[in-house]
Amino acid sequence: MQIPLQINFRHMETSAALEAKIREKVQKIEQFSEHITSFRVTIDLEHKHHRQGNLFVVKIDITLPGKEIVIARHPDNNHAHEDVYVALSDAFGAARRQLEDYVRKIRGKVKTHEEVPRGRIKALYLDQDYGLIETPVGSEFYFHRNSVLDKDFDSLSVGDSVRFSEEMGEDGPQASTVHVR
Repeated sequence: MQIPLQINFRHMETSAALEAKIREKVQKIEQFSEHITSFRVTIDLEHKHHRQGNLFVVKIDITLPGKEIVIARHPDNNHAHEDVYVALSDAFGAARRQLEDYVRKIRGKVKTHEEVPRGRIKALYLDQDYGLIETPVGSEFYFHRNSVLDKDFDSLSVGDSVRFSEEMGEDGPQASTVHVR
């Protein structure tokens, strides 16, 4: 880190044990990225006027080149946050997940979802309970009456737009879970 770790306690006494725990958690998070330039942690004891049920709010601000990750874990009556260590763990867990996502994105390792195959009904054989779907690239997929969802097979028409899941059947690729668009 270019700027030393900043730890702030608001509405509460400073604690050497708590500060040591924060430093330990920061050290673990630093393993995910060597590009962290600053790290600030603020622990705030809200509702100090209560005799019991005081809740801790943990705020974490991580600065990286071109990115700032800010976590503000407001307890919203989560009684687990009456324990400062639980509140701290929740906030650092969220910070770690956001930092991991950012690092994956920078490295180009973002999860992508395959596009759902789409096509049009090319042919229907109502008396034999099946039809054919043609995709925009010209591939053909067999589908059975039982594969059609949300609409009655008998009310389908040639040319209807559909999306479907592709699977391998006994005689080659076929469409399952056919949705009429």
